[in-house]
Amino acid sequence: MSSQETTTAPPKGMTGRLANYLDERTSISGAVAGLGRKLFPDHWSFLLGEIALYSFVVLLLTGVFLTFFFQASMAPVHYDGAYTPLRGIEMSAALASTLDISFDIRGGLFVRQVHHWAALLFVAAIGVHMLRIFFTGAFRKPRELNWVLGFVLFVLAMAEGFTGYSLPDDLLSGNGLRIADGLAKGIPVVGTWISFLLFGGEFPGDDIVGRFYALHILLIPAILLAVIALHLVFVFLHKHTQFRAPGRTERNVVGYPILPAYAAKAGGFFFVVFGVVAVIGALVTINPVWNYGPYDPSPVSAGTQPDWYVGFADGILRLIPPGWEVEWAERTWSFNIIVPIVVLVAFLACVACYPFLEAWITGDQREHHLLDRPRSAPTRTAIGAAGVTFYAVLWSAASSDLIATHFVLSIEGVTHALQVAFFAAPALAYFVTKRICIGLQKKDRELLLHGYESGRIYRLPGGEYVEVHEPLDQYERWRLIDVETHQPLVVRPDDRGRIGPLARVRSVLSRWFFEDRLEPLGSSEIETGARHPADPAVAAPGSHVSHSEEDGA
Repeated sequence: MSSQETTTAPPKGMTGRLANYLDERTSISGAVAGLGRKLFPDHWSFLLGEIALYSFVVLLLTGVFLTFFFQASMAPVHYDGAYTPLRGIEMSAALASTLDISFDIRGGLFVRQVHHWAALLFVAAIGVHMLRIFFTGAFRKPRELNWVLGFVLFVLAMAEGFTGYSLPDDLLSGNGLRIADGLAKGIPVVGTWISFLLFGGEFPGDDIVGRFYALHILLIPAILLAVIALHLVFVFLHKHTQFRAPGRTERNVVGYPILPAYAAKAGGFFFVVFGVVAVIGALVTINPVWNYGPYDPSPVSAGTQPDWYVGFADGILRLIPPGWEVEWAERTWSFNIIVPIVVLVAFLACVACYPFLEAWITGDQREHHLLDRPRSAPTRTAIGAAGVTFYAVLWSAASSDLIATHFVLSIEGVTHALQVAFFAAPALAYFVTKRICIGLQKKDRELLLHGYESGRIYRLPGGEYVEVHEPLDQYERWRLIDVETHQPLVVRPDDRGRIGPLARVRSVLSRWFFEDRLEPLGSSEIETGARHPADPAVAAPGSHVSHSEEDGA
């Protein structure tokens, strides 16, 4: 008996031989094959997360270049670089090296501006991506922890941006640090010690730039990389969410495999993002530190506020009435700082814990892999609109001085208007958004029952005017019919026949969450609406007639 061994031909080319070498020693081909068959749905809103990821890659690339030339030192030097108006002025080594990067290093200003614009895009993309997740309900089971990771990414991105913004040690960043110092010192009992620990002594100290530099290039980026990796792992484990459409269920994914289709599209999109940021960095000036000069605690002018993503913290401080302080236990309690800190912490905590709060209120413990249309969850959408409006009011308050100077208004009038908006605007946004969602649901119901308006008007023999409506196609009808239904929780007594206060609160919140909802139409109702009475002599094939006012003649 003889045996015959089968051999495969050796791969050709340098790439093939290298791939074969790695596979024989790591068995990576199995993992790549499994990963390559992973399906991802296709929708434009899914690109928001990719924009954030690619912006972070741009930040890493440009940040490595800047670290070669930046000096994280507050030691005083006399500037002798190429920018003539500041030559001979005493400043910190940090600001002098920033000016050198901008005017003496070839391509330095371009890389620095690309870095700054990419940082703004990174934070903005994370924020908009979180809004997409929120309004479509993609945070529900089993993705609650991934929502928390996304929130941590948003907070870390703001911290990374603020530490980088403070590094040049110019007048603008110094005033931002003074705000941070005031917030720290406003914390009861331990505030002064926190400020001394942060600044290495009395503000501004000599160590804050070096400490922020270590946070900016080492600690925070390392944590960001770890959280991003864990975030992507959860995306792979839970599979990607998808919008409702024919053929899509809670148990499947309709989309493109990662290899080669999705990887090719993602790679191309990375270069699109990189190119757009590079064009903006080349054409639009940002943070011109040479106009501000070195930090000096004495001049405080209008327009000195931090970057937009942390502007809400400055804004709420401007809205609090001054002089709100009391003396107690031999200490000064500055409630004009304590209250804003408590409000901001409570707001951020509600954002981080919202998936768990909604699951508790609704009692929904099912897994969700299909996304909601925002109109299908009017209360959730209204809550999101109120939260965005709350953030926008605080963000606007951070620029109250600019609003006053640009529109020739009194700063007191602007502040009072924003104080009223602080309470009224979120409530108004909640009410209006919920009414809009209910109205859009009614519109969908009318489309299911009567179809689209065709614009063709007919007059019947009896003098009545009617309009022919075109029916929906099967795809559009499925999209409007496929809506989840929820019912408020029913309060039930416990084993001892009593209903606890927590159960009552949960029941009240559940009724509030699902109030003013429209139940989806059933198939029988849709068929009845499709057979609306019509004159067969008038109605076009496959159409039905909607009656309007009768002609009295």
